[in-house]
Amino acid sequence: MSGKAFQPTAVDEHIGQRLQLRRVMMGMSQKDLAKICGVTFQQIQKYESAGNRISASRLFELSSALETPITFFFHGLPGYMPEPNRSGRIPRVSEQKPDDPLSKNESLQLINLYWKLPTDEQRQSIMNMLRALNGVN
Repeated sequence: MSGKAFQPTAVDEHIGQRLQLRRVMMGMSQKDLAKICGVTFQQIQKYESAGNRISASRLFELSSALETPITFFFHGLPGYMPEPNRSGRIPRVSEQKPDDPLSKNESLQLINLYWKLPTDEQRQSIMNMLRALNGVN
């Protein structure tokens, strides 16, 4: 081994962000996911922050635990790495704008709770309420 410290790539960061997104969408804590996969919650933290790279076999296990295809973790990756912008900075692959509502845990919790409603009628009632509150028909 070269002794060189691990440097996460934009792909590692993207997969970690998608892991966190799916876990939150499922209403699962890091501890819950760790227990299912037989690792510590600190390991899940490292995966999500790209502190540790996720092996193919672990990604397969995580996709199973999170009830999603492996392709979910790669969604949004371009076929090429971005070129540096005018400032010379290479943007992160999955960089989100600060005002993106899907980057907020509150939005993910809302989506998760919405889909946990047992009937279409209840979901429609919630949609009608939100439309009325926002003045949208």
